[in-house]
Amino acid sequence: MGATGAAGVVLLLVVFTTAILAPVVAPYSPTKQDLDHVLARPSRQHLLGTDDLGRDLLTRVMYGARVSVTAGFVSVIVAALLGVPLGLAAGYYRGVSDTVIMRMMDGLLAFPALVLAMAITAALGPGMRNVIVAVAAVTCPAFARLARGQVLLLRELEMVSAARAIGMGDVRILLRYMVPNMTSVLIIQGALSVGQAILTEAGLSFLGLGIQPPTPAWGSMIEIGRRYLEQTTWMSVGPGVAILVTVLGFNFSADALRDVLDPRLLRAGG
Repeated sequence: MGATGAAGVVLLLVVFTTAILAPVVAPYSPTKQDLDHVLARPSRQHLLGTDDLGRDLLTRVMYGARVSVTAGFVSVIVAALLGVPLGLAAGYYRGVSDTVIMRMMDGLLAFPALVLAMAITAALGPGMRNVIVAVAAVTCPAFARLARGQVLLLRELEMVSAARAIGMGDVRILLRYMVPNMTSVLIIQGALSVGQAILTEAGLSFLGLGIQPPTPAWGSMIEIGRRYLEQTTWMSVGPGVAILVTVLGFNFSADALRDVLDPRLLRAGG
């Protein structure tokens, strides 16, 4: 693992530790209002200042990590559980199945991810569950296309031909030979997708279609800070840096995973 990968792991450890230990280490309650210190500047009492209701911004950033990481991970898991089987079926059976499934995925990819997620949350309503559904929907095609491409390569291998020759069933072939041989690329795609999912969730929350107040979410915190840019500039800094650090952590870690898990890169480096 190179320096970039190590940096990614460190960043993610900081984010995960903050998310897990937020109830223990946060200095205040994320919903506690202090109307005597509204829009307070950063100080020893409030290291990142306070928002328009006097709530401690450091505390809300820490609790916001729980929301963003949960939304990112769960939506990617749902997307993988939907997309990978579709990609397996499309690549293995080809023909009509391939055409129908891939045209559905192309239809989803025809829309910008945030625009499609906005449309879904606007139809379903805001909230954590619907945000996860929306983000999973826009992430699913990436897993489907990746799984299909891997199957198209693996189905030509001798071991797969031999399995068919001895009468092994399709499901058993897929589970025994296909899925294990594509696990590494799916893990890499998953790491990249979590970062993108967090960005999408933040965008939805910024637009008022994601996690609703008073639950702290980085996107909605940035939007509130935008309203007071003429009076204060620090309200958006904390959640903005948190998003940057988290997404960089996942992207750097995905690069490190690719270096470790992709044997073609190892051979090229050797």
